[in-house]
Amino acid sequence: MRIFFTGGSGKAGHHVAPFLASQGHQVTNADLTPLRHPDVTDLRVDLTDAGQVYSAMAGMPTMADLDELGPAAAEGSAYDAVVHFAAIPAILIAPDATTFATNILAHYNVLEAATRLGIRKVVFASSETTYGICFARGERKPLYLPVDEDHPVVPEDSYAMSKVAGEVVSRSFQVRTGADVYGFRINNVIEPHEYAEKFPPFLADPALRRRNIFSYIDTRDLGQMTLRALETDGLGFEVFNVANADTSVAASTQELLDTFYEGVEVRGELGRNETLYSIDKARRLLGYEPQHSWRDVLPDPRA
Repeated sequence: MRIFFTGGSGKAGHHVAPFLASQGHQVTNADLTPLRHPDVTDLRVDLTDAGQVYSAMAGMPTMADLDELGPAAAEGSAYDAVVHFAAIPAILIAPDATTFATNILAHYNVLEAATRLGIRKVVFASSETTYGICFARGERKPLYLPVDEDHPVVPEDSYAMSKVAGEVVSRSFQVRTGADVYGFRINNVIEPHEYAEKFPPFLADPALRRRNIFSYIDTRDLGQMTLRALETDGLGFEVFNVANADTSVAASTQELLDTFYEGVEVRGELGRNETLYSIDKARRLLGYEPQHSWRDVLPDPRA
């Protein structure tokens, strides 16, 4: 595929974009900051400018495509898919109004350009924060566990609000066009080197991870999830939780339930270290199966 990838220079994107390229896809990184990876084409695009977004998606992906595509690419887009990861990635980076306005305007521009140009596959980054737990003011517990995609989305913060609004925009464009539009409610993104740097305190004090529902997503597994979504057609509009299969702490899942979730409904039986951020839907519809864990890098003190 020729993939128009926004935010390929970000924390998640700078792993996922090269991974997709390593799988044989041609990837163009649309970002204000270049990735400078030998297998990824950089294109400077301000995603809040609708004209720039439309022009970028309507343009030739690479110089080689001038010969390969020729006049056939004069109408519509040469790209086969869009992966939209670009965003102000959290609260407290920019003023709240700026975070919301930037994220939702960029999201709208990307979805409008992609669907008007006839691109039939869009994968976009939503967030775990949509459930209203991560950036809540004070303590907020899930209505039930594990948290799945049917759990209400009730955020308080500007970042999560922009992600919920982005899901609504995406569903609307999918209904208008019939394209496949898949959203990822991505949990806390962890790069491989961060296990040794960040996880020892988590293993000592699991309370540090309560806002992430004790979950995480390895960037390598996020790459796999993205590839699975690009290769799976015909689902229409869907949202998927994205996480690793285990928790990000040493305490067992039952200990987490007993300590942090007294009175919260638990649906089904859970394994000893099973994530409380359900990935069953991604497994069922996309064939996603995480391959990585902090336990591959650090000794599990409870093993």
